[in-house]
Amino acid sequence: QVQLVESGGGLVQPGRSLRLSCAASGSISRVSVMRWYRQAPGKQRELVAIITSDGSTNYSDSVKGRFTISRDNAKKTVYLQMNSLKPEDTADYYCNADIGTIAARALTNYWGQGTRVTVSS
Repeated sequence: QVQLVESGGGLVQPGRSLRLSCAASGSISRVSVMRWYRQAPGKQRELVAIITSDGSTNYSDSVKGRFTISRDNAKKTVYLQMNSLKPEDTADYYCNADIGTIAARALTNYWGQGTRVTVSS
């Protein structure tokens, strides 16, 4: 059984920073692409950032230059450093990853349970 567990959400003032973490656990043979999505109240879930297994990254235009995605392959963990936060960044943030297990080496897509980020003064 594979789990993705996010942490690091909370309430923060505009202009401040926050770092999210997402750790994968279980009988994992490899972790391929890892992503962060977010879903604001009343809106569709959107892709925020993506990082491949070799460290290549890409970002949505709304966060480019403010957010940084990174990963620690030894810890099977992905991070999202969020700087210069704005009220419009308020959302539930979800970790997503393509993971191969020891039992089934083909990649399967997994989601975390989400962590809430609220940007407000």
